[in-house]
Amino acid sequence: MNLPNKLTIFRIILSPIFMVFFLVDTLYTRYIALVIFMIASLTDLYDGYLARKTGVITSFGKFMDPLADKILTSTALICFASLGYIYTWMVLVIIGRDFIVTGLRCIAAYRGQLILPTQVAKWKTASQMVVIVIILLYINVQTTMVAFGQWNGEFDDIAWWVLNGMVFVSMSLTVSSGLDYVVKNRSIFTSLLR
Repeated sequence: MNLPNKLTIFRIILSPIFMVFFLVDTLYTRYIALVIFMIASLTDLYDGYLARKTGVITSFGKFMDPLADKILTSTALICFASLGYIYTWMVLVIIGRDFIVTGLRCIAAYRGQLILPTQVAKWKTASQMVVIVIILLYINVQTTMVAFGQWNGEFDDIAWWVLNGMVFVSMSLTVSSGLDYVVKNRSIFTSLLR
């Protein structure tokens, strides 16, 4: 178990911890949730860089690293949807795509094949993490201002549309990357129908 793989596992462990702190809904726990998410996101950047630099790229890492990203981002998006910050249907589309791609990878792994993340998938993950951090920052500003009696809800409608617009763009990229996976690996799907 090398360091990049340990960082991947650490990211998976941080996901439910993030969720607990975020859903407690106090000023301090929301800030802690933001820090936890940012640390987890940075491990995603660092474990890949470290694996390439030290030459310790493993099959475990190739499979688990994207899965850890999906767990982290899905956890955050489910939290936002459950509190009404974003549309639930967009989260369901993103998670549905992730289930399909993960299923495809599992079938490929069972057959001794490894499906690597595409460039589009990397952009998708980056876009989701950036959008999630922006939403967390907005929520923390809102929570802080409410705590100090300074929030009058004047920009709530505008912020809601902006946040959902960003999630929609990220969702579109997510669907595109899912279609990219399916097209490039359609032989796996067609073999299941035989």
